[in-house]
Amino acid sequence: QVQLVESGGGSVQAGGSLRLSCAASGYIASTNCMVWVRQAPGKDIDGVAHIYIGAGSTYYADSVKGRFTISHDNPKNTVYLQMNSLKPEDTGMYYCTAGFSPVIGTCPHTYRGQGTQVTVSS
Repeated sequence: QVQLVESGGGSVQAGGSLRLSCAASGYIASTNCMVWVRQAPGKDIDGVAHIYIGAGSTYYADSVKGRFTISHDNPKNTVYLQMNSLKPEDTGMYYCTAGFSPVIGTCPHTYRGQGTQVTVSS
């Protein structure tokens, strides 16, 4: 089992920044990719960014390219999501997920944290 704990959410005005953290513990060796997803009120969950830990490969949804950066700190087993130039449409619950994929592509959401709320006001 892998436990994921998100933090760093909050309320900011449009144009502001936040950095989300996702600390992983447990059988981390069973995973090689981590994803940030978000769910806006009344909408489906959407992928935001993902990273393959060993390869360092990253992927971003078009809506956040150039504004968000995903990174991983190996010694701390923590994934970060730096969010700049935030927009009201970035509002939602942000979840960290983790899984294992033998090839770089879609990372399965085998494990998921409890989420952290991000609210961006105009």
